Amino acid sequence: MTISGSDWTVNLTPVTEAGSDYNPNTYLSDPTQIQLTVSVPLLLGSGRVSAHYQPNPNWDPALKLAIKRTNDGTTLCVLCTITGGKDDFLTLAQTDIDIFKIQAVLALAAYNNIGLQLRLSGVSVTIPAAAYNSRIMFTVSSP
Repeated sequence: MTISGSDWTVNLTPVTEAGSDYNPNTYLSDPTQIQLTVSVPLLLGSGRVSAHYQPNPNWDPALKLAIKRTNDGTTLCVLCTITGGKDDFLTLAQTDIDIFKIQAVLALAAYNNIGLQLRLSGVSVTIPAAAYNSRIMFTVSSP
């Protein structure tokens, strides 16, 4: 698997009125903030791509990071399919969650430039002011 993209920084508009909260409190990255190139060998037949986040070094549990597949990427494999993770955002946890699956039929399944979008929600004035960072880890494995 090859991962490309850039760090995503959310710039919040300062709250200027007493008693107010951040509006909006949900932020979206570019639809192709992350791009994956994934190959599933013929012997494996199919594969699943999962992800989890790691606080780097800190993360407030009220902040929710979610991910969504925004396209199918490109492939030369006519009978291969890519499914899942495209309809709704999936909330990431510190343990792996499945994002999508690739099915290979009589060929090496290779998909290029699969777009992934991130969503940050739960932003609030009740969260201590700090710079919060996390890292997303991806895994390809058998189903």
